[in-house]
This record gives sequence, structure tokens and C-alpha cells, in this order.
Amino acid sequence: MEFGTYISLAIYFIAMLGIGVYAYRTNEESASGYLLGGRKLSAPVTALSAGASDMSGWMLMGVPGAMYVSGASSLWIVFGLCLGAWFNYLLVAPRLRVFTEVANDAITLPDFFENRFLDNTHILRIVASVVIIIFFTVYTSSGVVAGGKLFESSFGVDYSWGVFITAGVVVAYTLVGGFMAVSLTDFIQGCIMFIALILVPTVVMFELGGINSTLTALSDIDPALLQLFEDAATGQTLGFIAVVSLMSWGLGYFGQPHIIVRFMAIGSLKQIPTARRIGMTWMIIALFGAAMTGLFGLAYMSETTASIDDSETIFIVLSQILFHPLIGGFLLAAILAAIMSTISSQLLVTSSSLTRDIYVSFLHKDASEKMQVLVGRISVLVVAIVAIILAFGENKTILSLVSHAWAGFGAAFGPLVLFTLFWRNMTQKAAIGGIVAGAITVLIWIYAPLSEEPDSIFQTLYAIIPGFIISSLVIFITGSLFPPKSKEIADLYDEYKLQLKNKNFGNE
Repeated sequence: MEFGTYISLAIYFIAMLGIGVYAYRTNEESASGYLLGGRKLSAPVTALSAGASDMSGWMLMGVPGAMYVSGASSLWIVFGLCLGAWFNYLLVAPRLRVFTEVANDAITLPDFFENRFLDNTHILRIVASVVIIIFFTVYTSSGVVAGGKLFESSFGVDYSWGVFITAGVVVAYTLVGGFMAVSLTDFIQGCIMFIALILVPTVVMFELGGINSTLTALSDIDPALLQLFEDAATGQTLGFIAVVSLMSWGLGYFGQPHIIVRFMAIGSLKQIPTARRIGMTWMIIALFGAAMTGLFGLAYMSETTASIDDSETIFIVLSQILFHPLIGGFLLAAILAAIMSTISSQLLVTSSSLTRDIYVSFLHKDASEKMQVLVGRISVLVVAIVAIILAFGENKTILSLVSHAWAGFGAAFGPLVLFTLFWRNMTQKAAIGGIVAGAITVLIWIYAPLSEEPDSIFQTLYAIIPGFIISSLVIFITGSLFPPKSKEIADLYDEYKLQLKNKNFGNE
């Protein structure tokens, strides 16, 4: 590894830590300030923070790797993600921003659910919190593993040191600066990822003589690489179920706590249309840039008769072959940015749940604002330590669990969030039933040996679809059979709708 590469990475790390210190000095010392940035994020920071926290290392490694192996058929995932994110901005963002403020200024999802349904039993908060804490701790660990492997494969650094470096930097700026630090670093990291995913495929394309020459090279390798309905890896034609399954990744957006919490933190409702335009532009260009990196990278490797051991490292290989060490270091920083932005968001959401939904709700109801901030910081450290321990376990391929966690969150929380925002008859019983039904369905679909046949629907249909459908049915049936008994619950919904109207939502 060239010295210039290390210089670029050092600058990146210093910048991230500097932002953490800046956020610490400017943040208000309160639970809302530490865990939700005081609800004062700007539209650009909201948009890029949501995008960067969503797109972990899989966007710079997983998507290019899938395109490298399977060709254009992998674009269905990209289409689904873009549609899901767009509907999330359109349907969830403005309503959640207003409703969480009406519901006693809720700053976590479990907080919101409990306040929304006036749940004095705390059962709903406990169920939601347990799902978040367990899944996000493992999810966080998967990011730490990715960082460790990146340092090991790219820099020749021992895996252990890679894990500690990745976790150490993220914990430092998250622990010190809280939500504001996470959001600001996400903004910078989103910019880095955006530039990198335009730069790499563009340079590869020009190296091959332009777009026509690149497409011709791909067609010469295998015409199926350019076909949306044919998987070049298997030679099989994609049927309806396969396409729907790939696009169903977009359903997950409605239930991802680390993404929708950004909508709760934006400064005002009027900023959401701007955030949507910025966020969707960033996402579409970045995702298609990642896809073209894999596809054009295959053409380049074929033309130069080079080879790689792992298709998911194509971005790394191209960044080292085609660019000056200083630029190569910047491109590797883009991968670290993708990994770290997601880890920090997941750390903070888990910390928020431990602080507000466990500590304040059950251990110290009268905790001061400063005490809540302190507990939040301790929680960040504790979750990070557990994630590091998991990263050193026997199973280091935790990245495979990312798709399972995405499906789990999407099915457990997605229908609940939508019904809560759009259905007046939504109740606490329906909410609990929806979370449990969605999570259990996903777990059964993934882990129960329902069918070992490769063509079975259990193998071809992504678990989020049955989970989402069953969760929605349970919510609707339970809410219909047991409508709200308390007039206060209905009045709270009416107040939320009135606030939406008064803020001229939909007229921007």
C-alpha cells in the first residue's frame, strides 16, 4: 500500500473525529439534543444522513459484486430500493415528523408507539425495544466485521486491528457528539460515497474506450450480462416471483429505525420535499454508480485478462489499479464511510432504546437530562463492546445476517408504522400483534426447514414479503375486532391530522 493512500485515510479519520468534537461543543446537553439532534437537522443533512446510514458497505461491495457475477438482472434490487425510499419520503417522513412531536415529543420508535397508544403497561415498548436492541447489536457487529476484513484485505493489517480501528473511530465520534455528530459525519460520508461512485465507473468506461466499447466487451463475455430477465451467473430466466422478490427489498424502508429516525429529527415539515429531492437524487446516482462499477469492472478485468478472488472486492481492486495512491486512499475511505455511517446510526438507535425505553422507563423515571445523556454514552460503549465480541466469534460471516435483519425490521415495524400513520382505529393490541407476527414469520421463513428444494417458494421469495403481508393482516384484523376504547387515543390521532393540515402538508 502506497504512502499517499495512508495520508488520505488519516485525513478522513481526523475529519470524522473533528466533527464529533464540533457536535459536542454545539449540542444542547439534553436527551433530545444527544439522541435526536434537538430536531433541527437541515434538509441536505437529513437526506444524505438517511442515505449514508442506509447504504452500508454492501453498496460499494455487495451491489458491484452482484452485478459482476449476475449482470443486469441484479438491477431489480436497485429499482426496488429506489421505489421504497421514494415512498418512504412521500408517505412516512412528513407524517412521522408531525406525529412524533404530537405524541409527547417522542424521540425513539418505541417511545412513539407507547405515547401514540397511551400504553401504560409498557408491553409495546418492551417488545419493540427488544427487537431493536437484539437485531441492531448483531447488525452493528456485521459492520465491524466488514471494517476488519477491509483493513485485512486492503492494507494487510491484522483482522483484529481492523475491527478495533473501525469500531474505535465510530465509537469516539458517536459517544462524544451523539445524533448531531452521526448526522454530520453521515453527510460528509455521503458526499464521499457519491463522488467515488461516479468517479470509478466513469474512469473504467473511458479506459475501455467509451460506453459503446464497454457494452460490446460485456456482450462478448456473455450477452446475458445485459439482460434484465436473465441471470448470467446461473443462465436461468427470472420469473415473476424472482423479480418481485428482488424488488421487495424496498418494503424494508418503512420499518428501518436508523433511517426513519432522520425524519423525526428534521427541522420542519417544509424542509421534507427538499430533503426528498436531494435524497432521491443521491440514492439513484449512487446505486446505479455502484451497479455500473461491478458491470464495467467485469469488462475491464476481462479486457486486461486480470482476475480477482472475490467479486465483492472489484471496487477495491479498481481503485488501486486505476488511480493515484492519494485518490485510491480517498476511494477506500468511501468504503469505510459506507461502513461507519451505518454502524454509527445503528449504535445510536440502540443506545437511544436502551436509554429511553429501558433505563428511563423502568429504572429511573425521573432521570435528569444530563443523566440520560450520560447513560446514552455508556450505552454506545456497551453495545460497541458486545458487537466487537460477536465480531471475534466463530462465525465471522455475520454479513449474511444483514439481509435477514433488513427483512426482520421491515416486516416487524413497516406495517405498524404505516397503519399507525394512516389508520385511526389502530390500537396497542394490533401493534403488538403486528410486531410479533412480522418478526416470527421472517424467522420461520428463513430458518425453518420448510423446503430444501432450490425452486421452492421458500428459497426464491424474500422473507420480507410473507412477513409484511402477515403482519399487515394481523394488524388489520386485530384493530377491527378490538377498536380503540379510549377516546383519548382517537383524539390524539385527530390532533395529528389537524397539525398536518395546519402545516399545509401537501401544498408545497
